[in-house]
Amino acid sequence: AMRQSGILSAAGLYALDHNLERLRDDHANARAIATTLAASKRVILDLATVQTNIVVFHLTPEAPDGPAVVARAKERSVLVYAFGPRTVRLVTHLDVSAAQCATAAGILRSVVDG
Repeated sequence: AMRQSGILSAAGLYALDHNLERLRDDHANARAIATTLAASKRVILDLATVQTNIVVFHLTPEAPDGPAVVARAKERSVLVYAFGPRTVRLVTHLDVSAAQCATAAGILRSVVDG
């Protein structure tokens, strides 16, 4: 376990040393996706909780469940992770552009809203 934490720490330090501007972009991309999702009546998402490149949102009973959202998004090349039956997590990163994030946000919104 300590070995893995050292590897994760090294990755974090590298990002801070070499990709600080890019981290800001990732955070902005996550915020943009979150804003699109939060506008859905089928999503529960407090935008104040989105301060990094990680977005966690909850699905109302009217929405598809988490595993269905994951499967439908994957069919459209958007990868997200279900934390449980009604909770989904996504992460933005340096390999995903702002334009790709905007596309992903639209896809997720259509998946959630049906």
